[in-house]
Amino acid sequence: MFTGIVEETGTVRSIRGGSSGVVLDIEASRVLEGTAAGDSIAVNGVCLTVIPGSGHFTADAMPETLRHTSLGSLRPGSKVNLERAMACGGRFGGHIVSGHVDACGRVAALTREGIAVLMRVSVQRDILRYIARKGSVTIDGVSLTVASVSDADGCFTVSLIPHTMASTTLELLRPGSPVNVEVDMLARYVERLLAFGDASAEPVQDKGAAGGGLTEEFLRKYGF
Repeated sequence: MFTGIVEETGTVRSIRGGSSGVVLDIEASRVLEGTAAGDSIAVNGVCLTVIPGSGHFTADAMPETLRHTSLGSLRPGSKVNLERAMACGGRFGGHIVSGHVDACGRVAALTREGIAVLMRVSVQRDILRYIARKGSVTIDGVSLTVASVSDADGCFTVSLIPHTMASTTLELLRPGSPVNVEVDMLARYVERLLAFGDASAEPVQDKGAAGGGLTEEFLRKYGF
């Protein structure tokens, strides 16, 4: 589990393998502190199991990962966002991030707005449904707040502050760049409960007006 607060940017040293799976070798420093073989590190938002070395780590990326993320487009020299798994007792600066990418979107536009940069990202509509204005979304492992959502053109917009641009790889993105998108997992659970409420699994006695499952009326009543 991660928070979407990038600890450092690393550099891909080499990539071995092909469509059947690859081994990424990534130069890093901070994320290696306290890291042991078998630990997890998010690479551009993708949770990978790592084997640390001296000044670098290696990680396997299986075909399923290459199909559904932008890791397949990495090359030696590519910069990547890195974050170690969240430690209990630390500050929770972002939101709950699983490192399980939902889709590979694309940067549609970049627009300067004062000190910030507005980044518009296109993503498939079955993913866009989980993205809400003022909600959270993860782009290439970076926890961001959604500024707006446009169902008409299948895009959402985030506003990038100077610190985010300077501390992550997002400053390297250009229109057309692929990006890993992970939606707020809570949205998926809420949808599942609304679509398939199981009355026997609901611990609260008040089941809402329908008498079973989770309903919009029930959520409103209890402050959601």
